[in-house]
Amino acid sequence: MGLLSKKDSKLILDPLADNNPITIQVLGICSALAITAELEAAIVMSISVLFVLGLGNVVISLIRNIIPSKIRIIVQLTVVAALVIIVDLVLKAFAYELSKTLSVFVGLIITNCIIMGRFEAFALGNGPWRSFLDGIGNSLGYGVILIIVGFFRELLGSGTLLGIEVLGDPIAKTGLYAMGYENNGFMLLSPMALIVVGIIIWVQRSRNKALIEDH
Repeated sequence: MGLLSKKDSKLILDPLADNNPITIQVLGICSALAITAELEAAIVMSISVLFVLGLGNVVISLIRNIIPSKIRIIVQLTVVAALVIIVDLVLKAFAYELSKTLSVFVGLIITNCIIMGRFEAFALGNGPWRSFLDGIGNSLGYGVILIIVGFFRELLGSGTLLGIEVLGDPIAKTGLYAMGYENNGFMLLSPMALIVVGIIIWVQRSRNKALIEDH
C-alpha cells in the first residue's frame, strides 16, 4: 500500500487541473496579474504560498477544536500573518532585491482568498495530515499557473528567463533579434497576464468538456 490513498492523492492532484484555484475557482487572481512579469518573482511567490498554506492548514487543523467559532476568522488571520512575516523576513535577509520587487504582494498573502478559503473549507473540518495535503495541492495548483504565466510574460516581453537572455541580445541584434524579432512590451503589462490566464482556461476547458458543463 502506498503512502497516499486514492482519496488523499486527489487532494494534491485535483487542484493541479480539474479544480485549480485560479482557473476553475477564480481565486488568487491579483497576484497572478501583478507579479508574473518576471519568472523569478512568480516562482518565489509560489514557494511562499506553498509554505504559508501548507503549514497554515496544519496549524488550523491542530487547533480547530479549541477555536471559538465567533473569533475563528481572527485566529486564522493571526496564523497566516505570522507565517507571512516569516516569509517576508527570510526574503529580506536572503533576497532583498526580490523582496522589493514583490513588495506589498507578500503581505497580501494574508488576505489571499485561496488561503482563507482552504482554512474555512477544509482545515477546520479535517485532520492535520489531510489538511497538509490539501494545502500542498492547492498551493501547487496556484503556483503552476503563476509559473506558466511568468514564463511566457518574461520570455515574450523581455526575451529573458530568470534574467538570462535566451532569445539573443536585443542591443547587439544577435539571435532572434538579428532576424527582426522585437520584444512585446505589452506582455509586461498586467492586462496581458489576464489574457494569458484566459488562454490557459480556454485550453484547459477545451481538453475537458466536463469543466464547461460544471461551470
